[in-house]
Amino acid sequence: MAETSQTAPTEPIGGWLVLLSRLLVVFHPLSLAVTASNALGSLSARGTAVASVLILRLAVVGFGMAAGRALQGLQPGAVTLARAALIASAATDVFVYTTPYFPNNRLPGDTIYYVAASLAYHGAWLAYLARSKRVRATFAVT
Repeated sequence: MAETSQTAPTEPIGGWLVLLSRLLVVFHPLSLAVTASNALGSLSARGTAVASVLILRLAVVGFGMAAGRALQGLQPGAVTLARAALIASAATDVFVYTTPYFPNNRLPGDTIYYVAASLAYHGAWLAYLARSKRVRATFAVT
């Protein structure tokens, strides 16, 4: 009987990887839905700027959903895809928070806190993907 080698892991993901994948697949789309529903009211006043940012955010969330599904499915490039999705999400958040193109209800001077919180959130997940023994063992990341 010939021995076959498997390139993809067979055990399901666990721990923090489950949380990250569920955040990417469930929480981020729900968060976008709430944000988009609030922004649609200003679409007539702000026009294409709001529509463009909504389309950008939709694309980034879709990319994150693909990354989350890749993590859940134990796909070989899932960690790289998740890193790229987190970087794209962080960049989009910084763009939205620091430009006037998207409506917000933040108090003056609070933007820096939103940017810092977003960068901390995304940075923590990127650090986890880079340093986790579970990620290295599950996805054979070097």
